[in-house]
Amino acid sequence: MTYLLTLGAGMLSLVLGFVTFAILAERKVMGYMQLRHGPNRVGGRFGLLQTVADILKLLTKEDIRPKLADKPLFVLAPVIAFTPAFIILSVIPFTDAFKFSDIGVGLLYYIAISGISTIGIVTAGWASNNKYALMGGMRSAAQMISYEVPLVMSVIGVILFAGTLNLTEIVEAQKHVAYIFLQPVGFIIFFIAANAELNRTPFDLPEAESELVAGYHVEFSGFRWAFFMLSEYVYLFAMASLITVLFLGGWNPIPGLGFIPDPFWFSIKFMIVVFLFIWIRITLPRIRADQLMEFGWKVLLPVALANIFLSAIVKELYSIWF
Repeated sequence: MTYLLTLGAGMLSLVLGFVTFAILAERKVMGYMQLRHGPNRVGGRFGLLQTVADILKLLTKEDIRPKLADKPLFVLAPVIAFTPAFIILSVIPFTDAFKFSDIGVGLLYYIAISGISTIGIVTAGWASNNKYALMGGMRSAAQMISYEVPLVMSVIGVILFAGTLNLTEIVEAQKHVAYIFLQPVGFIIFFIAANAELNRTPFDLPEAESELVAGYHVEFSGFRWAFFMLSEYVYLFAMASLITVLFLGGWNPIPGLGFIPDPFWFSIKFMIVVFLFIWIRITLPRIRADQLMEFGWKVLLPVALANIFLSAIVKELYSIWF
């Protein structure tokens, strides 16, 4: 029990540290790519304490609730959106030794629990008694359900090759070759669908400030609003970790460099994925709602289905040759 509590506290500190760093890194990278400085005042020339200052500001701001809001649901919505983000981390193996649980259906567990956050977002929109918030919540539900389907379809190829839903065994199955080389189409579909799941540009329609005045969390302030933002960055941490496990070989080293510790390899691959998420956000403009839905149902889903049949053929050929 003491070991699990220590491991849990360490994991919580790691995730919160990542959120603090990721927000700062996103601002700095965004500034660099847009020919700006980014944060450069609080915490020296690199603005190292800017995120800390923002968190302190959010924690001390007044908690405002609309008079006609559904108060129980208004209070509960951020918790519903935030809690699954931490729960899903329990099945992600960061190294062969550093993991909370090793259940046989770890991938299925991740997908099932992560979908609960949609309920929190819809609840936030409904409880706010604000038409813009409700529209943002409904957009989020439609978007997440639409892109959950191709996201699940895209990992079936990985499951076919590994023959398991256990995430640790999926990493072990990539000792010789990472699945990004055997499943390039699946990786691309998964990455695009993950962007939509995270509500990040170009799929940030639930928070479309220019249309919905911040969308589903427009009536939330202070620490309640911070809960929604924290959950998004924790999901970024979890999704980047899952991509590393499913497609990049997890902690498996590059051949010939096995003497370097496992955490180093996982961290390097993980940071590359996070950088790609940041890069996409900075580069692409937001698409329209009709384009979002058409792309999910008419492009990603058929390609994901075709990839399943192609994966079955490639697996047979792979098993014959190797």
